[in-house]
Amino acid sequence: MLSSILIPALLGFAVFMLGMKLMEAALHRSAGRYVAAAVERFTRTPLHGLASGAAISAVLQSSTAVTVIAIGMVNAGILTLPRTLGIVLGTNVGTCLTTELIGLELERLAGPLLLAALAGWLLTAALGEMSPSGGSHRQRWLGPLRSASLAVFGFALLLAGISVMKSIGAAVQASPFYAWFMERSDDSLLWGLLAGAALTAVVHSSAAVIGMAMSLAAAGAMPPELGIAIVIGANVGTCLTAVLASIGGSRAGAGVAWFHVALNVGGAALFLPLTPQLAAAAAWFGGGASAQLAHAQTLFNVACSLLALPLCYLPLRRRSGRPRRDS
Repeated sequence: MLSSILIPALLGFAVFMLGMKLMEAALHRSAGRYVAAAVERFTRTPLHGLASGAAISAVLQSSTAVTVIAIGMVNAGILTLPRTLGIVLGTNVGTCLTTELIGLELERLAGPLLLAALAGWLLTAALGEMSPSGGSHRQRWLGPLRSASLAVFGFALLLAGISVMKSIGAAVQASPFYAWFMERSDDSLLWGLLAGAALTAVVHSSAAVIGMAMSLAAAGAMPPELGIAIVIGANVGTCLTAVLASIGGSRAGAGVAWFHVALNVGGAALFLPLTPQLAAAAAWFGGGASAQLAHAQTLFNVACSLLALPLCYLPLRRRSGRPRRDS
């Protein structure tokens, strides 16, 4: 079990996380300085906040980072609570891009992408050495090209990690722990939800946990409905980081964090009983078992965000309905 499951699983997970963090850091380096300005400018209403949060999370490949930034801006008084609630809804939508890309099962491209990224990075290093010390026109595009090369390199590592984790599917099915877990999950999908929430709270990455579930589903070691329960639980597990980020901040910042908790926990309570219907809807979009889990997460997150969007307008209505005091 050690050599057939644990070591490959830990190795694949480590490579996946390395690629994820490298890609996130590269994208944040190239676009991160524009995030605060974009958040402040394009979040005039909760609907605008939802669209902006989705776009920024997709660009940065980290819904958690955007949520934490939003909480910090609320604590600083830069953003109001209603505008930030829309951003939180958008981050849940934007984070689906990563899992949809994983669901395309592009593992065979990991090697060529690694070589292309390495070539791009070496090109920027060589051109940077040839550039004058004072800088030139060439330096304007060297930085973005270098960041893009690192992002592609990270994505290639992510695909390689998925490939390694897929290789343990048969060994996992033969293990006694898997039989015990499947027996409990047959009685209640709540076990899958709790497993997804706990793992995500520990590793602080829902994409990593969902990617692991997708790899097992693709290898035939996990039924789709159990995988969807883990996906729903992974969304619940992301709440821990937001709550930790709100500690010691303003009441509005805490309100954003607990709204994030209510959104994901409420969505899980609503959709867990509908897991078979969610699985059928995801299967309608086509693709293999891995792609269907990605589709299920997208459907779940989009539905939860749209259902919760009207609630974001309540603080605006309360504020507009307050009588003004005569001076």
